[in-house]
Amino acid sequence: MDDIKITARALSGAEKSVFIGFPGSGLVGSIALQYLVEQMDFEQIGSITSKYFPPVALMAKGVINVPVRLYEMDNLVAIVSDVPIHPMICYEVANGIMDWLTQFDLREVVTIAGIITNEPEKRVFGVATTSSALRRIEGRTIILPMGSISGIAASVLTECKMRDIPGMGLLGETVNTPDPRASAATIEVLNKVYGLNLDTKPLIEQAVEIEAAMAQIAEQMQKAEAQPKREQLPMYG
Repeated sequence: MDDIKITARALSGAEKSVFIGFPGSGLVGSIALQYLVEQMDFEQIGSITSKYFPPVALMAKGVINVPVRLYEMDNLVAIVSDVPIHPMICYEVANGIMDWLTQFDLREVVTIAGIITNEPEKRVFGVATTSSALRRIEGRTIILPMGSISGIAASVLTECKMRDIPGMGLLGETVNTPDPRASAATIEVLNKVYGLNLDTKPLIEQAVEIEAAMAQIAEQMQKAEAQPKREQLPMYG
């Protein structure tokens, strides 16, 4: 815990389900959980800082906010990050987070991340650390029969496995650009598992706006590439 500093009040109650989302492919986890805590009025109860995090301070309308935040509502806890974690220090960060969480009575931990495929669908793939945890997402996700996952989500699930804490991973099918549609798909799984009834239509509308902006940028880049190069321009004088 010397390298991971968690400043937060103690979790209230028992049987907590913890959602964790860090930036990764498509920003699926961070987009999904930031939307969830805002729409469902989670209370921010603390923050996480570390010498391992990038030296970045994010702001909104001039107000600084910490890049990794803890939220709570009823029996749900969310850890939302705006900064990615380098693969070399995923173990240290996951270990520090789990050291703090295991002080409390946890029901399970759910990591949300993206998985890049060559398909246009927005499916959600699922993995779990125990057979009982796997049954909670069977029928609601496509269970990965074999293979591997990587990054901070994998490190957290590995810590869950080592500590005998039920863990589940939701992997939204995505491309390597911000993907609110994939985030919305993972939220729909959370809706079914936890009965959240969270409306994802505003998030889909955000996806339409992002896609339109990306299309406009792509068109501008194509036009720029079509412009004659300097050495091809006629010379005057």
